[in-house]
Amino acid sequence: MPDDPSFTSRRRFLQWSAVAVPALAAAGAPASGQAPPADYRPAFFSASEWAFLRAAAARLIPADALGPGALEAGVPEFIDRQMATPWAEGRLWYMQGPFVPDAPPTLGWQMRLTPRDVYRLGIAAADGWTQDRHGRVFAELDAAAQDGVLQAFESGKARFEQVPAAIFFAMLLGNVREGFFSDPVHGGNRGLAGWKLIGFPGARADFMDWVERDVAYPLPPVSLSGQRG
Repeated sequence: MPDDPSFTSRRRFLQWSAVAVPALAAAGAPASGQAPPADYRPAFFSASEWAFLRAAAARLIPADALGPGALEAGVPEFIDRQMATPWAEGRLWYMQGPFVPDAPPTLGWQMRLTPRDVYRLGIAAADGWTQDRHGRVFAELDAAAQDGVLQAFESGKARFEQVPAAIFFAMLLGNVREGFFSDPVHGGNRGLAGWKLIGFPGARADFMDWVERDVAYPLPPVSLSGQRG
């Protein structure tokens, strides 16, 4: 229902996320609302890591009356594909010490760990922490318990040995947002679900006439490949 607080908060969260995350480049995808292809097999994540990633993505952007969530939009596939990029291997950053704890963002990445390392160590630590406190790994918990665990990661109340829980959570959340709003060529935003949710026109050649108008853009989003939402 539109007056449901969870309905409103998801819309506001995604509107803010869309401002923070640029749309990426092109290709096609199945119709909105379809589940990710059952035959997709992750290239980087193990079976247990994949189960965590799917469960976490489903809670960070859940499906609801507004439309598909991160899981249905293929966000886990997006993240898995990102693990094969120079970014995930740390090749886009300066990775030499000294590293400064609690440094401001202007100083850049301040860890020896690459994004691939953060995911591998972070998921193992997350499932270990959850197992110790709930007797089950993250993917086996109910939605309310999963939300509580994610909040513990975000706040830093959860303590991991090799990678700070808050850093792991921040990377996970950022990548989930990116996957939800990227062009489908990258594996996420299946059916242009993210773009349709916020009214983003996508890769249309010209929509400047509508920028200053206080009305919804009347045409569906389109990817660079020509797929329409």
